[in-house]
Amino acid sequence: MIVCFDIGGSAIKGAITHSPERIFPLPRRATPLTDFGRFVEAMESVLDEAGGLPERVAISITGVIDPETRRIKCANIPCIDGRELVAELEAALHLPVVIANDADCFALAEAGVGAGRGHRIVFGAILGTGVGGGLVIDGRLINADGGFAGEWGHGPAVAAAAGHPPFAIPAFPCGCGQSRCVDTVGGARGLERLHETVHGKALSSHDIIEGWQNGNAEAARTIDVFVDLVSSPLALVINITGATIVPVGGGLSNAEALLAEIDRAVRARILRRFDRPLVVRGECRVEPGLIGAALLGFGGRSA
Repeated sequence: MIVCFDIGGSAIKGAITHSPERIFPLPRRATPLTDFGRFVEAMESVLDEAGGLPERVAISITGVIDPETRRIKCANIPCIDGRELVAELEAALHLPVVIANDADCFALAEAGVGAGRGHRIVFGAILGTGVGGGLVIDGRLINADGGFAGEWGHGPAVAAAAGHPPFAIPAFPCGCGQSRCVDTVGGARGLERLHETVHGKALSSHDIIEGWQNGNAEAARTIDVFVDLVSSPLALVINITGATIVPVGGGLSNAEALLAEIDRAVRARILRRFDRPLVVRGECRVEPGLIGAALLGFGGRSA
């Protein structure tokens, strides 16, 4: 038995698993953000409900562990930021602990039991509030020991102009300290930022997408700019990694027409040609973080 967790800034989700295909969720807890002692207690309370002694604890978490220092960088949960989280949790819980970033766990889940099944190289892309990603090759998570591989949302990769005809794109500052990151324009907040920049109007991402699908010209212009901006960096990721499938998670993945537009634009910009869809909606719609954590706990492989 393994107890797996999916931990974000608002909730700690736990589950019991005996295999990645059999996951039994436990009641979720609110994530303590500023008190590490309470953070550990919340995890202990989940373990108490599991019944019996698990073999290990496997965690999908917002944040990234540095593979050299073993310290986590996690802005969403201040009480764990900068800690050697694996070592500290093992000491507190008296159990072996494995941890991976939530986007990495999404990619692992999709490679193992989702849209990436049967593919040797899977790049999982997150288009949620922001942008993230994870890479799985030969069933193994590249970031099994921590690290930033797959973080295509950061770095000055956004074009200075996009759309047809081109619209000048400001060098939006990013929370990582750089500017022109895909994260500034590629997620739901980025889509809203683009609409306000292009049209001077504040709209939710949901309303922009709905307007586009209903034939609204302003929304269509925003989507045109958005797809142009996102597709080029994603095409570069595919050229570099050789990924043959890109499952997408996060809130924007629910807009399948938008994914189809991104897919067409990406396939037109990569070196290898695909006659089938390449950028697709992720199939693990319910708790992919828990599925990925379970796979991590069973050896960090999707197959």
